[in-house]
Amino acid sequence: MPAILEKKENNTVDFTITVSKETFGAAVDEAFKKNVKKISVPGFRKGKAPRKLIEKTYGEGIFFDEAVDSVLPAAYNDAVKELNLEPVDTPKIDIKEIGKDKDLVVSASVTVKPEVKLGEYKGLKLDDIVHTVSDDDVDAELSKRQEKGARQVTVEDRAVQEKDTATIDFEGLIDGTAFAGGKGENFELVIGSGQFIPGFEEQIIGKSIGDEFDVNVTFPEDYHSEELKGKAAVFKTKVNAISYKELPELDDEFAKDVSEFDTLAELKEDIKKKLQESADARTKQEKENAAVDKVVENMTVDVPECMVNTRIESTIRENNARMAQQGISFEQYLGYMGTTLDQFKEQIKPNAELQVKGTLALEQIAKEENIEVSEADLEEQLKKMAEAYSMELEKVKEFMREEDLENIKADLKISKALDFIVENTKWSKPAAKKPAAKKAAADKADDKTAEEKPKKTTRKKKTEEIKSEE
Repeated sequence: MPAILEKKENNTVDFTITVSKETFGAAVDEAFKKNVKKISVPGFRKGKAPRKLIEKTYGEGIFFDEAVDSVLPAAYNDAVKELNLEPVDTPKIDIKEIGKDKDLVVSASVTVKPEVKLGEYKGLKLDDIVHTVSDDDVDAELSKRQEKGARQVTVEDRAVQEKDTATIDFEGLIDGTAFAGGKGENFELVIGSGQFIPGFEEQIIGKSIGDEFDVNVTFPEDYHSEELKGKAAVFKTKVNAISYKELPELDDEFAKDVSEFDTLAELKEDIKKKLQESADARTKQEKENAAVDKVVENMTVDVPECMVNTRIESTIRENNARMAQQGISFEQYLGYMGTTLDQFKEQIKPNAELQVKGTLALEQIAKEENIEVSEADLEEQLKKMAEAYSMELEKVKEFMREEDLENIKADLKISKALDFIVENTKWSKPAAKKPAAKKAAADKADDKTAEEKPKKTTRKKKTEEIKSEE
């Protein structure tokens, strides 16, 4: 039976679903057959009581709930398709009419995707973004590889110096009382690494093996632990050992040891190539972000709270997985950051809303530009997935349900819409900054002009720069 649209207000749609008495009755019969063997009625062996007696004993609706659960999902999905709705949240369901030999009548209320009114999205004018690789970048990467090949040399005949690794015991005290997390044994501290709070490492310099001494420091006001912020502390410290890194020579032999190349020049060239690939990827990402941000700035949309909350939960799951790879739980991460889950959600909420708006904008652009995904596009994406999971293409296809393929197509449409706005953006070289002297002269001229002309009051729109968590 056809679904009936009752009301649409903002992003909420109310509609009625009717399941025919024949369909509902068949579902009730199926529920009876499934459960009859579990039901006991006095005077009858388990599973042998007549249906009418069971319904008389336990009520006519004993099998209704299971029957509703059986028929309603399909009826709801059919209604959504019939009314051309795009739900973004779990519906609220209210049974209006139910009974033996009756149609099942249900009212549903659900939040749907909001209407998107695009502003300018073609021919955007933005500052160009280009990331290049310098010789310094190559040298920095080479230094990292050099560090990995370093060997630790033990020192016994001198005091601690900058960049040494000092193996120390320490215990922190505040007003003579030890505090949680302030004690360590045989801790390897690289002097100058900034690993400890400011002022600590500098006081290790000049100390020798066996020296016992006090390190006096004050915790920063922005320290992550509320109990320690701004507190003066004394660390009882002992130096157990001193060592330093001995770096290998940067020559052809080094290149042979750390890579498949025979010369240092070849290694450097390869490093530069790979760094440039990363720089190009970064350029692409930042151009995409800049274009989407501009499109979002120009659009009008009322984003439902549930869509933002879904994005927040997705971000939390991503962070949880990332933390797990590092061997810590998300709860531990929150504790280390000195924040609660609710506070974390509030922190990421603006970015979550921006991401939702960006997706809605790209979906709408795909519609207006008639962007389609071909079978070849889908095939190529499945090949990439197969490579990523080290699986045969046919195996990947076997695992794919129809809805999975539709989701992939939807993602590809968004990707194509993103490519479209980036390609159609006019990227211009950023204006060079005025030299200080010229700027001062220009400002003076502007002041003079301002005195000669009537003042005009303008209200600038304040925008917040939002960084993606990654």
